[in-house]
Amino acid sequence: MQGEFRALRGALRARAAAFALLGPAAALALGAAAVPVRASEDLFFSELPIVASISRLPQRQADAPSAVTVIDRVTIRASGARTLNDLFRLVPGFQTFAGSDAAARVTYHGVTDEDYSPRVQVLVDGRSLHSPLFQNGMNWSLVPVALEDIERIEVVRGSNTTSYGSNAFLGVINIITVDPELVRGVSVSANAGNQGVRDFALRTGRPLGERGSFRLTVQQNADDGLDERSSTLSDHDWRDRNRSRLLDLRVAWQSDVRDLLELHLGRVESRRLTGRLDEDTGRPRASDPLRDLDEASSWLQLRWLRTLSGTSDFSLRYTYSVDEADSGFVDPTRTAGFRSVDEAGDRGTRHEIEAVNTFLPFSRTRVVWGASWRSDALRSKTMLRDRGSVQRDVGRVFANGEWKPVEWFTANLGASHEYDSIVGAHFAPRASLAVHLNPENTVRLGAARAWRTAATLHYRANHLLSPTRAEWVGNPDLPAERLDSLELGYLGDWRDWRMSLELRVFDERLNDRMIARIRTGEQPAGLDNLPYTVQPVQDLRIRGHELHWKWQPFEGTRIALGHADTRIRSRNTRLGQRLADNPGSNFFTSQPRYVALAERSSPHRATSLMWRQRLPWGLELAVMHYRVGRMKWTRNTEVEAYRRTDLRIARPFAVASQRGELAYTVQSLEGRHAEQRMQRIVDRRHWVSLRLDF
Repeated sequence: MQGEFRALRGALRARAAAFALLGPAAALALGAAAVPVRASEDLFFSELPIVASISRLPQRQADAPSAVTVIDRVTIRASGARTLNDLFRLVPGFQTFAGSDAAARVTYHGVTDEDYSPRVQVLVDGRSLHSPLFQNGMNWSLVPVALEDIERIEVVRGSNTTSYGSNAFLGVINIITVDPELVRGVSVSANAGNQGVRDFALRTGRPLGERGSFRLTVQQNADDGLDERSSTLSDHDWRDRNRSRLLDLRVAWQSDVRDLLELHLGRVESRRLTGRLDEDTGRPRASDPLRDLDEASSWLQLRWLRTLSGTSDFSLRYTYSVDEADSGFVDPTRTAGFRSVDEAGDRGTRHEIEAVNTFLPFSRTRVVWGASWRSDALRSKTMLRDRGSVQRDVGRVFANGEWKPVEWFTANLGASHEYDSIVGAHFAPRASLAVHLNPENTVRLGAARAWRTAATLHYRANHLLSPTRAEWVGNPDLPAERLDSLELGYLGDWRDWRMSLELRVFDERLNDRMIARIRTGEQPAGLDNLPYTVQPVQDLRIRGHELHWKWQPFEGTRIALGHADTRIRSRNTRLGQRLADNPGSNFFTSQPRYVALAERSSPHRATSLMWRQRLPWGLELAVMHYRVGRMKWTRNTEVEAYRRTDLRIARPFAVASQRGELAYTVQSLEGRHAEQRMQRIVDRRHWVSLRLDF
């Protein structure tokens, strides 16, 4: 009897792990089999043959409706990355830069001008990290998960508004964390190196009776950022340092054979310098003094996962998050009563409820459908002066289906309808067909329409300098950006050669691209100046191809090559052309720079190469090399083409029951280059890491 109980408990935990790893849909794979499986680390350290982030159904990559890149925990550790954004250098078409006095960003296919990368959705265990405070985008200074706690990352390269809403405009980054069942004992790690690198992390996990377990992580990262002395003397008007702290708790409880309950809560805090110094005197500028920018994010997520049958399951998720920021100062040059300034602050909250049901209506058809509702509130004494707390509600329903009538053909069809209390309703369909020429070669054709709505601030802003002068005003008539995309894909999986190749050719048309800091030349009623607004002024056409090639020529050797070739062309919308013909608009005076911002927001060519090699004496070597063409992150900045090489060498060890690892990592091995703007020089950074597992 005791053996049967252990087998049943193992089956429950294996199913629970599938829920946690790939969402409720993945449990169908285990549920249909109905075979008890003993929980073991080997199951989770092996590479899974399915992905679930595209259609929210567990699918082979060959059956999925779009391209996806999987970054597993072995790759994460080998990369030597200290920050999450660094990992996406390995993904074709993605770009990022080292953080400095500006927080890092992550972009896909360009369109880089907004601070918080709002066109790529970022999820951690189903929770969106996009915030009303951060312009409906992701703040990469507030990453709410330690890299050691990530099981895998599925990066969807292509529009996915159908599955995840308007922020999944160009793609999705879905982060799945390690199941608490796999974390036992205590792990302590630390980094120490030049440029002020001082990191510390502690992780522990324990069982909670016979049916539950928890994982707790505490982490602190710090560095001195980039060195302003590396830039020219006239550009020494900035300073840099970064600090962050994280507390992350995840609890899983298997209440019975059908039900799994999860609790996930935590808080992350960040402090970095912002502001400018006067170039002549070296003293803080009155209108933008050097000061701390304090940011924080707290969250609570509850999830109930229920197995309805061997071919159907249901999940219900509730999330509450609070984001806060403070960089306030007093500007003596402003009118009395308007001198207190905090453009970054101050508070955004979000409540979200989502229900998802997955089932198999027929033997060769699978369907997932669901509905969600979220309520956002944004408050800012500076940017939303006299408006109090601005409320925004968004409701959506979605469905995705997979039909596989024969082994050589797979069809995917999906659609979503989203209603926004500020913007209105939008319908987003997607369809794809995959032909499996044989078990090793697949060709895919797909089409999708997506929408992206602007941040609450862009509709409601009211940033006043005096009773009759404004710095920013909202544009209540902003239309949503629309993306129509076509893609042709090929997937080769040659297991006898230990080799795979994924190729994606894309053609994307982005209409009504919004740009901030536009003066229309038309003075709003009640004001005696021309404030900044957000306007839909450009249409873009983005074309190119991407490839991701992997090869394991020998047992201890792994090579991965990523490459993207991207071309962007822009033209003005009707409104954009009207502003371009109006001498009172700054869109008229800076036309060449706006065109360059659009067409060079993605490098024409970018390549990444990762080589992992097992060496004698238990050593593990990883070399990452990146080549990135010239591009623009903002209208007034440039970054020339650069090369970067990172290296990590590690030695795992074991003494009795204690395990650990000693590693040395160097980034920018080839030395100085710029990644975000020519005034921010990235120089060689290296550190030693030690991890002990008790």
